[in-house]
Amino acid sequence: MANSEKQVAVIGAGVMGEALISALITYGISPSAITISEKREERALELIDRYKVANAALGDNVAKCDLILLVVKPQDMAGVLQEIKAHIRPGCLIISFVAGKQINHIADLIGTRANPVIRVMPNTPTLVGAGMAAISSCVLVTPEQREFVLGFLGAVGKVIEVDESLQDAVTATSGSGPAYFFRFVEAMVEGAIALGLSQADATTLTIQTIVGAAKLLDQSGDSPTTLREKVTSPNGTTFAALNSFSDSDISGVVAKAMKAARDRSQELA
Repeated sequence: MANSEKQVAVIGAGVMGEALISALITYGISPSAITISEKREERALELIDRYKVANAALGDNVAKCDLILLVVKPQDMAGVLQEIKAHIRPGCLIISFVAGKQINHIADLIGTRANPVIRVMPNTPTLVGAGMAAISSCVLVTPEQREFVLGFLGAVGKVIEVDESLQDAVTATSGSGPAYFFRFVEAMVEGAIALGLSQADATTLTIQTIVGAAKLLDQSGDSPTTLREKVTSPNGTTFAALNSFSDSDISGVVAKAMKAARDRSQELA
């Protein structure tokens, strides 16, 4: 089936849902082939105006679609699947963006093993075309379906495939990772202010430094270790700062935080 012929249901029209609508359109799916299910009339009208997609009730939407993007909160998933399971067409691909929820759990809630399921862990930089996603597929997923998902997610960032048993580790790395980064930026701004800089100057200095460092890491081809070593003169200012990080066991702190995120992801399953 050609991309333009696919009928896509997007269930959940929040921030991530909107980012995925944009990704589908960027990949080549016609807006007329995308239907959202959004109960908030103001939000639905906003997305209809912005992307020229349609809005429909859950059952009506699912009954005509070839694939479903499930972009709801974990606590809402069971209720949504209960409402739509009788309307899902055999062979319809279900792409779940629900944090922590396993493929088998989704299949059990639907009550049939006739539908292929792909589980995805995206992250918020998807909103600016710089996302990182990891997918896991069940055995029913066809090569065409797999390529479609890799393709449209690749239109708004990078995507890898992992065994589903590693999805909790992905959550702790790229899923929650942007928040770690933002927290570090907050700490740098606070540190700069404590050294006497104004909040405005501290913020500008920190953000541009972080953005520039990330771009250098992405484009230079050098490893983080190599780049760090290049800017660290023996007994210099950077050396002193990095020694302070080491004294505080920064690797241990980060590893502990990531394990906490992984463990919570497992609990949500």
